[in-house]
Amino acid sequence: MAKKKLKRAGDGPDRVYKALRDIIVEQTLALGARLPEDAVATRFGVSRTVVRAAIARLVADGLVERPRNQVARVASPTREEADDLMAVRAELEASIVARLASDVTAKQIEKLRAHVREEESALKDRGRAVRLSGEFHVLLAAATGSKLFERYMVDIIARSSLVFTAQTTTNALCCSPREHAEIIDAVEKRDVAKAQARMRKHLDDCADRSRQRFGPAENFADLPASAIRPLTSPSLAADLRPKDAARVGDTPD
Repeated sequence: MAKKKLKRAGDGPDRVYKALRDIIVEQTLALGARLPEDAVATRFGVSRTVVRAAIARLVADGLVERPRNQVARVASPTREEADDLMAVRAELEASIVARLASDVTAKQIEKLRAHVREEESALKDRGRAVRLSGEFHVLLAAATGSKLFERYMVDIIARSSLVFTAQTTTNALCCSPREHAEIIDAVEKRDVAKAQARMRKHLDDCADRSRQRFGPAENFADLPASAIRPLTSPSLAADLRPKDAARVGDTPD
């Protein structure tokens, strides 16, 4: 029966990788939190081999550290690494909103605003709110049509979660839906300078707000069941990538 269970959809390394990644990105685990293979395998109902493969991917992503002959742990960035990451992120996201402001479509603006409304509805659910706030930045990148921008943002948002976990000391959210809406306003008006300025200020404000600690779980085994979503891997940004849609300001046929 056990072997049959491992063959079910959702029980492979890809799904366990996605679930663990979400937990880390949502800042549910503290930096340095242990990820014992047996505890993870038991929680997800998979083999330790599956868990080992998933953790190997997280190590490659820079989200987990696995010292030789030791239990894997959530990565702990240094202060210098955190500063470098946020500097790179500021430049990357300024380029993203500049690109998007020059060629955004009405449909993309509508979808981005719908996402912000979803963020607002999730403010009382911290894990979901953190995930959605990060997804907003990935969706901006996807809307440019650049696979490179999108791939880099997926990676940098995940790594940023480690920085925010290191700095945060209350239940305060780092990202503000209101600031996201203001960025969309500038993009919709095709005001490149304002879009870039709002993005830079937003990231500075995120860093300031993150210096308040909320107390994530110290170990994976301590996580409540409610903190772990089912093993699924929905697409986040497919419908935001450019398609044949009217640009902002175009008149319909």
